[in-house]
Amino acid sequence: MRIDVISFTDRGLLLSVRTALRLRESGFGEAVLYTKHRGSRKESGVQPVEESIYEWTAERFRRQIPILFIGACGIAVRAAAPAIRDKLTDIPVLVMDEAGCYVIPILSGHWGGANRLANCLAELLGARAIITTATDVNGRFAVDVFARENGLSVFNKEGIAAVSARLLAGRQVTAACEREIAGTVPDGVCVLGTGEDGAWDMPDIWIGLAGRRAVLWLIPRCLVLGMGCKKGKTCAQIEAFVKAELKKLGLPIQAAAALATIDCKREEPGFLEFADKYRLSFVTYGSEALARVPGDFSASDFVQSRVGVDNVCERAAIAACRADGNEGLLLAKTAREGMTLAVAKRKWSVTWDEA
Repeated sequence: MRIDVISFTDRGLLLSVRTALRLRESGFGEAVLYTKHRGSRKESGVQPVEESIYEWTAERFRRQIPILFIGACGIAVRAAAPAIRDKLTDIPVLVMDEAGCYVIPILSGHWGGANRLANCLAELLGARAIITTATDVNGRFAVDVFARENGLSVFNKEGIAAVSARLLAGRQVTAACEREIAGTVPDGVCVLGTGEDGAWDMPDIWIGLAGRRAVLWLIPRCLVLGMGCKKGKTCAQIEAFVKAELKKLGLPIQAAAALATIDCKREEPGFLEFADKYRLSFVTYGSEALARVPGDFSASDFVQSRVGVDNVCERAAIAACRADGNEGLLLAKTAREGMTLAVAKRKWSVTWDEA
């Protein structure tokens, strides 16, 4: 994990260096150090920030890099405010006073993991983490943390607040899943059952690929999109193709976890933009690696002559499932306007204990 740390004074600069050292020693993450300090103290490895604090912060939001401000909360709030957009896309933002007494997560405490990072920093530096999120303060199940740590997409983010409100009011919430959920069920949660056809109407939390009525729908990110395309295909063309094919399968785009293709397409602008837009892992493979992927695939002599392997999309989709295991192709090679698509399904599971 990387976190960018910015300081504003001599004392803050020294604390940032100590923070980076502790993080590195713990193996938790790596801190990249910056400073707006204009004093005489210089520390190796600390980069001066020449642009405005607003521009510097906005770039971290764009690149999805967590930030630790060492200084006053007001600085962090003003710097982050113009860049804040959505609880599911905003980065973790934390503040630590320059004396190193308190660590305060002020943005993306659950979904981005700022609360977890604050607790880690506090332990490493002998500080106190100031956690203000209601479910943590009241010792209640945090459904957004559960979703993040299980790799689940949130279909309707307003459902997070609704589920949390019920728990905080002391009411029980119901949960159902397409599969068995391992681990110990949290206090306040009643598991209704598994499968799509349970003997219940509308659970508070529904976990599955298939949509159904629920207060909050959590979607396993288990789909791998294997693709090939002619040069110059735009993100909009790729997106329209993928969404249309997934719709035919009755699958939401939020279930996609990765985009896989051949290595000669690693710099294809449309693929890069599409992967960035939907926060997909973008993985590429050489022709020899693709040729070694076991399975029955749609072979093309033309594709073989152009890129050195008889099929790109199906082989790439299965290859990108290998680490987690795969449940096969849900969509075999499908072509449209110079693009090909195959969809594979990774094995997926859920556990209460992750949260």
